[in-house]
Amino acid sequence: MHDMKIAAAIVNAPIGEVARNLDRMARWTELAADRGAELICFPELNITGYCNRPELSRIALPLASPEILRISDMARSGEIVILAGLAEKGEGDRIFASHLVVHPDGRIEVYRKLHIAPPERSVFTPGNEIPLFEAAGLSFGIQLCYDAHFPELAAAMAGKGAEAIFYPHASPRGTPVEKHQSWMRHLTARAFDNSLFVIACNQTGENCNGLTFPGMAVVIGPSGDLLEKDISGREGLLVVDLKRADLENVRGHEMRYFFPNRRPELYRRSPT
Repeated sequence: MHDMKIAAAIVNAPIGEVARNLDRMARWTELAADRGAELICFPELNITGYCNRPELSRIALPLASPEILRISDMARSGEIVILAGLAEKGEGDRIFASHLVVHPDGRIEVYRKLHIAPPERSVFTPGNEIPLFEAAGLSFGIQLCYDAHFPELAAAMAGKGAEAIFYPHASPRGTPVEKHQSWMRHLTARAFDNSLFVIACNQTGENCNGLTFPGMAVVIGPSGDLLEKDISGREGLLVVDLKRADLENVRGHEMRYFFPNRRPELYRRSPT
């Protein structure tokens, strides 16, 4: 990776108000580009809004839709990579909690949430792939909200070469301070164990479907230290420089970079 500036967006995303949510995206994307960010990450399902009720099927969007084309236009005009989330309408009745990687050159890639929380299982279909993305000189993975609680997934991404993992959330309830305390229990571990950057952001405010989200964002360095946070609860951008030296200071130190010394052949061994 090279030194790069990224933005983590904290936004309100009312359920079903896709045009309004896209307008909000356009505004924050332009501001992030003006501040020199090469990549902006929005929260989970920020395009369609979040809910875990059957009516989500009426709101879900296919990837080949005018709304997604509008995001491509945002990325192209701002010369910025956009990470944005939606309820994706798949084949048949399947709905995925998906996050897009939209490149300025028009390419669109997708991550589909792998671990579906128990209250979501009647609505969402889990994905089955662990993709790694390359954008703006950074190799990164994406995990959505509940995914963050499974250390094996972060290790799999690190094993593929991830230098960072983005964690977009649609995590309701509690205050920003309480959510921050919760995130610090496991997100710092994901960064420390795998010696990579962790970037997480959440929706904020009421979503017009009975849920309220504590708006916040954090960036954690490869040593597990908190680099920046915004726990104001308000819409905004957390703009942070990811520095190559921070990664090299850990990965270049034989006693600080634990990941290469794993013995996965033992972990997979069946008990006798």
